[in-house]
Amino acid sequence: MSIEAKITQAVITAVKELYGADTDAKTVQLQKTKKEFEGDLTVVVFPFAKAARKGPEQAANEIGEYLKANEPLITSFNVIKGFLNLSIAQNYWLQTLAAINANDTFGRANATEESPLVMIEYSSPNTNKPLHLGHIRNNLLGFSLGEIVKANGQKLVKTNIVNDRGIHICKSMLAWQKFGNGETPASSGKKGDHLVGDYYVKFDQEYKAQIKELMGQGQSEEDAKRNAPMIVEAQEMLRKWEAGDEEVRNLWKTMNGWVYSGFDETYKKMGVDFDKIYYESQTYLEGKSKVEEGLAKGVFYRREDGSVWADLTNDGLDEKLLLRADGTSVYMTQDIGTAKLRFDDFPIDKMVYVVGNEQNYHFQVLSILLDKLGFKWGKDLVHFSYGMVELPEGKMKSREGTVVDADDLIEEMVGTARETSQELGKLDGCTEEEAENIARMVGLGALKYFILKVDPRKNMTFNPKESIDFNGNTGPFIQYTHARIKSVLRKAADMQLAAVVDADAALNLSEKEISLVQMLADFPNVVKEAGDEYSPAVVANYVYDLAKEYNQFYHDHSILKEENEQLRAFRLTLSRNIAKVIKTGMSLLGIEVPERM
Repeated sequence: MSIEAKITQAVITAVKELYGADTDAKTVQLQKTKKEFEGDLTVVVFPFAKAARKGPEQAANEIGEYLKANEPLITSFNVIKGFLNLSIAQNYWLQTLAAINANDTFGRANATEESPLVMIEYSSPNTNKPLHLGHIRNNLLGFSLGEIVKANGQKLVKTNIVNDRGIHICKSMLAWQKFGNGETPASSGKKGDHLVGDYYVKFDQEYKAQIKELMGQGQSEEDAKRNAPMIVEAQEMLRKWEAGDEEVRNLWKTMNGWVYSGFDETYKKMGVDFDKIYYESQTYLEGKSKVEEGLAKGVFYRREDGSVWADLTNDGLDEKLLLRADGTSVYMTQDIGTAKLRFDDFPIDKMVYVVGNEQNYHFQVLSILLDKLGFKWGKDLVHFSYGMVELPEGKMKSREGTVVDADDLIEEMVGTARETSQELGKLDGCTEEEAENIARMVGLGALKYFILKVDPRKNMTFNPKESIDFNGNTGPFIQYTHARIKSVLRKAADMQLAAVVDADAALNLSEKEISLVQMLADFPNVVKEAGDEYSPAVVANYVYDLAKEYNQFYHDHSILKEENEQLRAFRLTLSRNIAKVIKTGMSLLGIEVPERM
């Protein structure tokens, strides 16, 4: 039982004994005592003043006296107005640290047969361009959420839906056909996704030139956009694809193959993976059949022009198109088809979609439609809606080739990490291989942490220079703190110093030492909160606070030179477990921490 649970129960008993009033755990408000006051935990007494029929201050004193006399954990108390500040016996903190030290998987719960299965969908790229900064935020959030789900003792399946069909894919194919002269990734030395992305940009350039030319001949902008040969040919290519034309399908397979090889490289660099990948080309027909099934059951209806709709006015929404008059599907149809395939493949209890906040309405509708179609998790699906990520220079556009490419950004981050680490002497004494590995860890750690520390619901600006800073709320600061602790522990081992805390030692711990044990003990609650709120930022900011507090402790307290053997053992044990929790916390963000730097 945690210290909070024990104190809560003691307060409930005190209120019953003193005032004859029944209360529950929800009424007992506990918080960490503010730094300017003496104490470890504070009880808010205002809710009990009515039962006590006394002022909050008098009630706080009476409850404090009762707790001091009846709860061995409490050694003293003080009252500030209606706030009861409690000081906890020091051996409790020693016992807590000893228990954390004995638990190698502290903060993580294991899944059982009965654990719910959570499926998380993230990434969802198009096969007409490489992954960019927006995809980086999506992938990092999705992967981190998965790690947090597992740490909360749930089973996990990570999935990706690849948008591999449609007019945008045909645009890249057509441009390559017209202007590619047989260019391949092998012949050009380009990654396949970059090569295909270049032709997507080329299509847009040619299309705009044609629009301008047609407008010069007297056509309106709208007519020119519709009549430009590039778009007419792309639409014809899409019709051929849908009809199964062998030549178009073969080109499609070839170019998509180039893109998938490129994606795999980028995913590997990012450190993200998937248990199962679905493809829209395989799911859209499933969606059409599921809509037809809903039509037969009277869940949907067909209009005179042959199009199929869902009437959601009773749900407070509008009417939603599911199949066009010509029988072709829309995104919603594809999502229904993907859901069906996933439900066939896995016994899903909870479905989480990691998709940007511009799709909020789409997922509101999808949830209702899946529920109407009988998917048991439909009503409770989670749209993990996140904000856009931009650079200090502003927004990005794929068609115009102004997107921040994921591969380029990762390479730039690793390069900057290498330069910064060398300048600061962090790589001194490292072999070339070690230095390269540390530069990779720090560069990626900087990128991942900077993105994940922000509340995912907020739009954010990613600043590469700010992210690689060995001071402040950054990944490299936390990584360096871990390496610093590991250095202390190696020196202690070389000196053959005892590093096991004695839970019954009579030590006079400082406020900072108690605060650090409290912070460590709070880690499982942090992991649970991050899971409940679907927010990696909760873990990120906790790990930063822990690293910051440890650095202050390290500055103010001697560790290896401490003469009191038991106090030295306590500080080494404390250091070891802070490193352990930093490593675990950062792993939940998909971030590695170096042993030395």
